[in-house]
Amino acid sequence: MYQRLFYLKKVLDFKDTDFIKVITGVRRCGKSVLLMQYKDYLLESGIKEENIIYLNLESFENQLITTAEEFRETILNAIPKNNDPFYVLVDEIQFVEGWQRVINGLRVSYNCDITITGSNAKLLSGELATLLSGRYVEIEVYPFSFKEFLVVKGIDEKSREVDIAYREYEKYGGFPGVVLSNEYLKESILSGIYDSILLNDIATRGRIRDTQVLKNIVSYLADNVGQLVNPSKIVNVLKNEKIEVSNHTMVRYLELLRDAFLFYETKSYDIRGKALLRNNAKYFMVDNGLRNHAVSFSNSNQGNRLENIVFVELLRRGYKVNVVRLDDKEIDFIAKKGEVVEYYQVAYQIPENSHETDHLLLIKDNFKKTLITGRYEGVNEIDGIKVDYIVDWLMKEESVSD
Repeated sequence: MYQRLFYLKKVLDFKDTDFIKVITGVRRCGKSVLLMQYKDYLLESGIKEENIIYLNLESFENQLITTAEEFRETILNAIPKNNDPFYVLVDEIQFVEGWQRVINGLRVSYNCDITITGSNAKLLSGELATLLSGRYVEIEVYPFSFKEFLVVKGIDEKSREVDIAYREYEKYGGFPGVVLSNEYLKESILSGIYDSILLNDIATRGRIRDTQVLKNIVSYLADNVGQLVNPSKIVNVLKNEKIEVSNHTMVRYLELLRDAFLFYETKSYDIRGKALLRNNAKYFMVDNGLRNHAVSFSNSNQGNRLENIVFVELLRRGYKVNVVRLDDKEIDFIAKKGEVVEYYQVAYQIPENSHETDHLLLIKDNFKKTLITGRYEGVNEIDGIKVDYIVDWLMKEESVSD
């Protein structure tokens, strides 16, 4: 089993503290495996198995635990009688209605370490935030980065296989189950992940009956990653295809897609006004494999697909990411992490008669500026702007597997 040490270290940093560790991320990205790796670590470090309460609420034996009372009784019956500190690990906790009060009561009443996972962003809103008042830490897990992909596949970063591996990564993405499968199974596994997210995490939770409309919306967003859109624009596009959806419904659907970690929304940042613009937003998909599945593996929009990979990698590296507006010009990304600010422009190739660096040069501050290309251009710098080939950039030391 491949150990994702970057994420495991984050969990261990808060071991035996009062903080509830909340592991979030899209379905099948590796949250359950991370939780099991934490359990294995506890056992290997000498914690008795009786002092570890592990519940997978998606498993067959626990599927009937759906209410707060059932959840509370299950936990109470499992609490060890030896009065030692104990560990509570709960996988896919969103299946229990009202779990927040049970978890908070457990934290208040017992000397225990609590770690939970969930596939919905709403875990960290509403009642949980009110009850815990800053006593939790979110650890968001993503599908494999390209560096992790290479490690799992046993490919040396300096070998000639790297470019070929990137083409596979760009096409099928980084979901662990997909990466570790045979070539002829990858599309089927992606289809299963896609359907389970749409049907279980979005349609069921949002009580959506017409899943075909939902799939049409996802396909549109997937085909237009990196393009500025708004609910009204999507409604009009669907209307042209004889699909009637109200603006209110569209806003709700987009929220559900974000809550399931299937899409990430990013707003435009007005660099002169130092403020986010409200009207339009860009949507990026959590994994290129899912994105390609949603558009039936169409080979179009190479630039958008590249932009999607860069955006998700920046999130994985811990940046907050927005689009930059400078008067009527656009820079693909401004990435912020603490005091660090970086600008990125993304292009599949550098045009012969114009440079993608022109917009970056309009920004007069001294923060790092980089052009990322989808093809190797043999150019390291243009007018003082760093040029990085996507494969080289993805393998830089800042990747999460370091």
